[in-house]
Amino acid sequence: MAEDSENEQQNNARKRMAARMRAVQIEQQKREIARKYTTIEAYERLMNVRLSNHELYAQLMDIIIAMIQSKRITSKLTEPQLKEILARLTYKPESTITFQHK
Repeated sequence: MAEDSENEQQNNARKRMAARMRAVQIEQQKREIARKYTTIEAYERLMNVRLSNHELYAQLMDIIIAMIQSKRITSKLTEPQLKEILARLTYKPESTITFQHK
């Protein structure tokens, strides 16, 4: 009985380790893609976004990868282009407050 529990724990640990290894490999592939398809300045900005907001970085990388796959990126992505994509991703219209006088 105790042996079954120990084997199950080992299997769970192996699965977690394998999942972590896959995640690390995917992250490395994303960085290689970013390095290949962005200028130095754009890559630095992308890595800064990665450090400050990982969810935004993931969305940005998904967009960049989709653009590469659809052949919309033919040359290296520049920092102004990256800023434009970031602006579209983070755009939130300002709410307005209206006062109605009686």
